[in-house]
Amino acid sequence: MLKYLSMTEPQADAKPAETFEASLEELEKTVKQLEAGDLSLERSIELFERGVTLSDACRKQLEDAETRVEMLIRKEGKIAAEPFRPEKPEKA
Repeated sequence: MLKYLSMTEPQADAKPAETFEASLEELEKTVKQLEAGDLSLERSIELFERGVTLSDACRKQLEDAETRVEMLIRKEGKIAAEPFRPEKPEKA
């Protein structure tokens, strides 16, 4: 019996990798496979969807890390943690 997978059905390997590094490594491998250009259309679409999922996971992990970054500053002779607030570029 053949089973057709819809694009909305989660694949068995569709869960994001656990760490940022693992997600990024898998994303890089996925991109290389797509760039090789020797895949069927269906496989290319599957890999593209996986790549988007991995890219979103990496972006979210980076955003989460940014909110956790703290800068150490010296106040009244003591070192204190201060939340990281990146400077926004001024618009011309």
